Amino acid sequence: MGLFSFLGVHSPVHITAVTLFSGSKRIGIDEFGNKYYRAKPRKGYKHERRWVIYKGAPEASKVPPEWHGWLHHQTDVIPSETAFSFRRPWQKPHQPNLTGTNKAYKPSNDDKNDSDHYEAWQPSE
Repeated sequence: MGLFSFLGVHSPVHITAVTLFSGSKRIGIDEFGNKYYRAKPRKGYKHERRWVIYKGAPEASKVPPEWHGWLHHQTDVIPSETAFSFRRPWQKPHQPNLTGTNKAYKPSNDDKNDSDHYEAWQPSE
């Protein structure tokens, strides 16, 4: 049993300990302030380890698409402001999932008698 295993592998203390003591290297920071790291592969594995330490609450939807691809070994290109980007001018900037916040989408309740009004789905009995 490891030094921090009693805290769980996804606890902030465990992640910080791995980051400090694993010989990891910080690779970059995204526009949201999330920090990205990598370290040598574990024994018996081929891919290096890659992870993110979120700024604020840990929320996976805060990871921009470019960094998501890097984290999941879809590319070895480290995203940066000067590197080539696959983003197109018509694409909107990345926005985290807003569900459960004041900015979440809510359908309009105007014209409640309108036949096109939104109605919640009800399962059949």
